[in-house]
Amino acid sequence: MIRVILVGYMGSGKTTVGRQLANTLGVQFYDLDWYIETRFHKKVAEIFAEKGEEGFRDMERRMLHEVAEFEDIVLSCGGGTPCFFDNMDYMNSLGETLYLKAAPEVLAQHLRMGRTERPLIKGKSPEELEQYIQESLAAREPFYSKAKHIVDVSLMDNFERINITIDLVRKELNL
Repeated sequence: MIRVILVGYMGSGKTTVGRQLANTLGVQFYDLDWYIETRFHKKVAEIFAEKGEEGFRDMERRMLHEVAEFEDIVLSCGGGTPCFFDNMDYMNSLGETLYLKAAPEVLAQHLRMGRTERPLIKGKSPEELEQYIQESLAAREPFYSKAKHIVDVSLMDNFERINITIDLVRKELNL
């Protein structure tokens, strides 16, 4: 039975790595935010707006408990998921947790290149974005660092390097 749970800051490549890793291992891939959106037929941003962060985090926790029980999966969590309730300890109790770690300037570069619109960083200048990432990453790092495994993903800027990262992840997880 395979159960790999990916954590890390937005832009660290959790979805990219998760999808590729699941494909390589021949297991199902789940993205927690997408799972929530599918179950509730609303975008995460809408849920946040309606229920506030506290309401969203409670819902996120319940959905984490639902999807993380599935077998033979790779699960990508939202950037904030490990930082609330006992979520990180819960994930560690269920499977192999992996922190995809990158420096703030690398995360900023990934986010600027990304196609996903992220409300938390919308309209920020490159300097403001890097400052924001530095501050919020510092607050989240203690939670992310509880993961059983840590892989540096700073060099994931093209398809070949993504494959190299997948190989590193598989080696780290003995898969």
